[in-house]
Amino acid sequence: MKSKNYISWDEYFMGIALLSAKRSKDPSTQVGACIVNMHNKIVGIGYNGFPIGCSDDELPWEREGENINLTKYPYVVHAEANAILNSTKDLHGARIYVDLFPCNECAKLIIQAGIKQVLYMNDKYRDTDSVKASKRMFELAGVEYKNLSFGIKKIELYFKQDINSEESEQ
Repeated sequence: MKSKNYISWDEYFMGIALLSAKRSKDPSTQVGACIVNMHNKIVGIGYNGFPIGCSDDELPWEREGENINLTKYPYVVHAEANAILNSTKDLHGARIYVDLFPCNECAKLIIQAGIKQVLYMNDKYRDTDSVKASKRMFELAGVEYKNLSFGIKKIELYFKQDINSEESEQ
């Protein structure tokens, strides 16, 4: 008899996006994205961070400041953009899982890449012009967006180094 204790595709792919977010060095907002084709194959993963070759120690991570030398915003590549850039496959008809609703800049990239569905968990910036523009563009381009909520709240990962040591702990 098969196990009844397994996660759905949406939970699985959002879990991959959330795990990817843990790679981000941003101290205030860690975002991950996972792009999946129509066959439930992962075709792109990304998280927010600085461009390749730009030192995490030389650029600012601050959220507030008076000029470009004081905030992260001119430098950070968003998770959605990284997932698209990291993809080696055709993204037409794909869906993207992201924990934070995409900004207008990422929405343009999502539309241009041919992604047709955005699945997200958090829309905390829904009242900003950026997110309003994203939703308007998605609607005009026929990109569906859907807020996901899950019955499960937590999935734990265990890295088993030695199967014999785990048995001895029990």
